[in-house]
Amino acid sequence: MHKKSPPADDSASPRVLIIDDDVELCELITEFLQPEGFRVDAVHGGTLGLERALAENYSLLILDVMLPGTRGFEVLQKIRAKSRVPIIMLTARGDEVDRILGLEIGADDYLPKPFNPRELAARIQAVLRRTSAGSVSEDAASQSLYVGDVEFNSGSRSVRRNSRAVELTAAEFDLLGVFLRSPGKVLQRDELAREVLGRDLSAFDRSIDVHVSNLRRKLGPLPTGQERIKAVRGAGYLYLLSEKQKGK
Repeated sequence: MHKKSPPADDSASPRVLIIDDDVELCELITEFLQPEGFRVDAVHGGTLGLERALAENYSLLILDVMLPGTRGFEVLQKIRAKSRVPIIMLTARGDEVDRILGLEIGADDYLPKPFNPRELAARIQAVLRRTSAGSVSEDAASQSLYVGDVEFNSGSRSVRRNSRAVELTAAEFDLLGVFLRSPGKVLQRDELAREVLGRDLSAFDRSIDVHVSNLRRKLGPLPTGQERIKAVRGAGYLYLLSEKQKGK
């Protein structure tokens, strides 16, 4: 069978690092992603994966939960302490606890095994579109959105609350952007998933709920003491406006 040749080593192509001890799976993912324009590296242990992730400039990481020795969650936690590189976790099908824990620690999205390589490629493209959207023009970098005590800059992909920097993952940043552009409006969970994750929510998928929980924790309550992002039963979520903001 004729195999597609990998693309030339183009420095502009997205670099992806796979951290998974399943050698055959890494080869399969590599063979699928290279013709799609990605430069792919693979390592098969958590310690080496952590070293490579922090030492080199990758566009995105694919990280397996079940790694020998240093587990995927530990690798994820150590990466998040030093880097905001987008991360997609690979989890066992049906293991919702692992998915929630991965998102709470700082993964941007997850994909249960076994999976279709096309679905993985779609998830990667969705994450990369989000993280690169803010740097399309120089004008965007000079514009900030202010809602109450929060400053949101889509160009530099930075957030400040009361002039203090708030570290967010790519998914958390984009979710906050959706809320701040529609403060006081109820947004459906499915709507948020399509806007932020680039996909529909599947049954029992709590990705958006976990990202909202992370935002609440990192941003804290409103100056009035109210919860910043309110759950509306049977509808979705809304970013609250203070009475002072409502009067503007």
